[in-house]
Amino acid sequence: MFSVTLCAAGCGRPALSGSTLCALHSANPATDSGRLAAFIAQNNLVKDISVVGLHFSGFDFSHRQYEGCNFSGATFSMCLFTKSVMSMCFFDFSKFTSCDFSNSDLQFLSFAGSEIHDCTFEGSELVSVNFGGSIISESTFNRTNLYNSRFIASRILRSELSDCNLKRVNFIKSSHEEINFKYSNTAEAIFEMEESG
Repeated sequence: MFSVTLCAAGCGRPALSGSTLCALHSANPATDSGRLAAFIAQNNLVKDISVVGLHFSGFDFSHRQYEGCNFSGATFSMCLFTKSVMSMCFFDFSKFTSCDFSNSDLQFLSFAGSEIHDCTFEGSELVSVNFGGSIISESTFNRTNLYNSRFIASRILRSELSDCNLKRVNFIKSSHEEINFKYSNTAEAIFEMEESG
């Protein structure tokens, strides 16, 4: 699990890996994004890095193993995460536009409060992943294993969740518009609070 080093400017935010400052106080956040993207590209195993609040566009983060990384509050546009293996990573309050997580093994991650638009997770393992409070639109989760994941209080719009394993998936207080659950085992998901006797 990553250890948090706080920004030397005293703001209380996590410092970026390889820096004493956070993204807000960095002299050049774009340079930090490029530096950390290059670090990821050079390593098959990426552990305990912090890229909190940085912006990434058009980077290839695929075919990597990630453990205990902090991507919270980051923005990803047109980035590839295909065939990634991730465990215990945090993407809370991040933004994803046109990103590809297909055919990945993603377990025990948090996307809480994130915005996910025009992304694909097709063919992936998404076991015990937290999407609580997220807004997901025009995205595809077809043929995914979502076992024990949570979409509590999330909004899912114009998205595909067909042929998915929804066993123990929690959709309590979530809202859905134009969602395709075709061939998915919705009877094994949780959509409402159970009445206590």
